[in-house]
Amino acid sequence: MRYRNVGTVGGKGSGPGEFRESLRGLWVDGRDALFMAGDSEVKIFDRSGHLRGRWATAKPAATIAVAADETVWVGEEGQIEVFARGRLVRTWRDEGWRGEITSIGFLGDSVLVGDAKDRSIKRYDRAGALVNTIGKDNHVRGFLIPNGAIDFSVDAAGLIHAANPGRHCVERYSADGRLEERVGHFDGVKPDGYGGCCNPTNVVVAKGRTYVTEKAAPRAKVLDLAGKLLAVIATTELDPLCRNSDIAVDSFGRVYVADTVRLQALVFEEAS
Repeated sequence: MRYRNVGTVGGKGSGPGEFRESLRGLWVDGRDALFMAGDSEVKIFDRSGHLRGRWATAKPAATIAVAADETVWVGEEGQIEVFARGRLVRTWRDEGWRGEITSIGFLGDSVLVGDAKDRSIKRYDRAGALVNTIGKDNHVRGFLIPNGAIDFSVDAAGLIHAANPGRHCVERYSADGRLEERVGHFDGVKPDGYGGCCNPTNVVVAKGRTYVTEKAAPRAKVLDLAGKLLAVIATTELDPLCRNSDIAVDSFGRVYVADTVRLQALVFEEAS
């Protein structure tokens, strides 16, 4: 399996479809629209890379997620803003959120929140009541995140796949917080492992595969659910200083990888 770079979306600049200072979050919705969160703004692009919508957020955006009802959830410092068709409908705060909300996901009627300050994933009901906390039941009381970000993905069966970079693996949890398994290992040479102090940084599960990104040096790759490497998607295409590069996959298997230095999403497709 090989991938080829077929384009970019966004970029660094002051244009309507560009970002001035940051690009933090990517999400592909059920219609294959690409949502990009950076600076203090959300921007929406179609599959051709054309800008289709944009709106401002109250604080710099750290992550983005789109729910089944098409509401757009943006994680920020100490809060989440919820939008419907670009209009703010709710600002959600919790007394325990003292830092950035770096990932958001949905599991049935629950909302999952990656709390980087607490080094955990918190599960809430839609009314905002805490149901349980995930990732704290270990001797270090949380995920090992030297990169300062929690990232996770929920698969179709409701299993939570969370990057634990300090352990060089992806951990899989049930909704009630039970650790089901760890997949991955340290290897500073072979691409099927994770090198450096703290990788992988970001993860998404789609189409029965695990897609991850790494830093120092930056890399994106795809593995099967057992952890077998299927392909290295990107290496030199990313700026060498990229870190915490979000990753998203559409229904056609097209992969979007955030270049956090050039402030663009690199687009990859499987090569025939």
